[in-house]
Amino acid sequence: MPVLLALLVAAFSLQDRPRAVGTTQTPDGFDQYRAQRTLEGLQKAYRDRRPGSSGDDALARYVAGQLRQSVPGTVAEHHFSGETIDGKRDLIDVVATRPGQPGPPLVVVAHRDAAHPGSVAELSSTAALLELAQVAADGRLRRTITFISTSGGSGGFAGAREEAQRLGGRADAILVLGDMAGTKTRRPIVVPFSNGRGQAGIQLQRTVQRALHAELGTDGGAPRAMTQWARMSVPVTISEQGEFLREGQPAVLLSASGEQPPAANAPVSVARLNRMGRAALRVLYALDNFRDLAAPARDDLVIRGKVLPGWAVRLLVGTLLLPPLLMGIDALARVRRRHEPLGLWTVWTLAAAIPFLIACIFAVLLSKIGLISVAPPAPIPGSALELGTGAIVGFFAIVLVFALGWLVARPALLHASGAARAARREPDAPGAVIALGLTTVAITAALWIGNPYAAALALPAAHLWFWALTPDLRWPRAASLALVLVALFPLVLVGAMDASDFGLDLPHGIWFWTILVAGGHVPLGSWVLWSFLWGCASSAAIVALKRRRPSDEDPEEIRTRGPVTYAGPGSLGNVGSAAKR
Repeated sequence: MPVLLALLVAAFSLQDRPRAVGTTQTPDGFDQYRAQRTLEGLQKAYRDRRPGSSGDDALARYVAGQLRQSVPGTVAEHHFSGETIDGKRDLIDVVATRPGQPGPPLVVVAHRDAAHPGSVAELSSTAALLELAQVAADGRLRRTITFISTSGGSGGFAGAREEAQRLGGRADAILVLGDMAGTKTRRPIVVPFSNGRGQAGIQLQRTVQRALHAELGTDGGAPRAMTQWARMSVPVTISEQGEFLREGQPAVLLSASGEQPPAANAPVSVARLNRMGRAALRVLYALDNFRDLAAPARDDLVIRGKVLPGWAVRLLVGTLLLPPLLMGIDALARVRRRHEPLGLWTVWTLAAAIPFLIACIFAVLLSKIGLISVAPPAPIPGSALELGTGAIVGFFAIVLVFALGWLVARPALLHASGAARAARREPDAPGAVIALGLTTVAITAALWIGNPYAAALALPAAHLWFWALTPDLRWPRAASLALVLVALFPLVLVGAMDASDFGLDLPHGIWFWTILVAGGHVPLGSWVLWSFLWGCASSAAIVALKRRRPSDEDPEEIRTRGPVTYAGPGSLGNVGSAAKR
């Protein structure tokens, strides 16, 4: 009944999407020929632009000089150290501010660096930024506008993170420029994902999509509801708007190649550069007269043109957690009356999380002491993620530590607590199933408090593992194990979707998540809870594999309340025993 009520409330909470902000001004000020000349000049002079390299620094000085000529305001160079795809490097961000009317500024961001030589399509964002700065000098835009050229955008996003922290909460809208000239299109062109909670405001997204439609004849596509759910359950993105959103800034990425950076040899088109540049200018014109977009990332979900508020998602997931919780409490009362050793079984369940915790701690330590040299606190795109000798050695060291945790640390804890003896004697005792189920529910509830989208991934486990392992339903071992594994399908699906979106194969995907934990992108509380959940999954698999078959059990003792010769049914008074018949 609570679930049905929550579904009804969620259905009535659906809202219309906020309207896009439009403009009557035409973006004719964007000069495609000047932008083309700029891109060609940059292509010839700055081929090698690894973050923090001499080429990257030289391009920073060139951009600063061009902005000083075109922007009637202040131009500053911010020098700092940051983690990049080449480890810790000294980087430069160039920030130009053209003052205007009082109020929060509009911000345009583009990164200069690239993981591979050439990368002309990636360089087109800098050419577009310089052209937009030229247009801003003509006085048509009345608001304060800040142009930022960052370094570290090829992975780690050190420059974007530095400027997001410097901006604080002062920006009204941030437009991050990506691939502005590539001929290969990958949707969505407007990317709203965050490296923290939620995603960019829907009105800002629709404003950029409307500008795209006016210039390209397409709104660039919007992420599907399943993709939104996956990204909000495990917040990660491989483009710079994610760092601004994580700091509470309203930001979106505008890129023809979508979230992934373009290939190093991707062909470029002057016509595409013109259309994308005009779309960016149209966005600035639209926002110039609108001041209500400054808002942190929201965890609302867009479903078929309707908006499902984040509080409705939290309510629905919370009510779906109630059935296994109530079932577990009822079963707990039953097994306590039978004096089952629940404490020992809880220790046995949680002990399986020790190898996962030790592996995560070891990965963080490897990063701190420098044995994992490339572990920034933000993602690295698949095209820049290199599996060198250091990465392979680090990965196998983590696997070895995990194996030692399973073979040494876990048995030691079980031995010390006395749970090992109970597990050997009764691998599928009712106490084990109840302890496992309630621990899973408790972990899911902890996830729900922090992030209901993440908790939804663990809901199948909270429901199915009770049914798969209960002694009252004598499933075959294969069926029990299948149900245990089916409950993990949402986690596998999210991993597969992220790997596809980020361009990762299996080895790069494993290393991708390893360095996110090692570098600190995944918070401590998150990987602790997920380690406990994977520990519960391991314990559930052990129970399913070791559960006794019905033929292995001793026959039940026949207990009667009448005389020994009574073989009933029937009255004990006037009817003779049926034994002699």
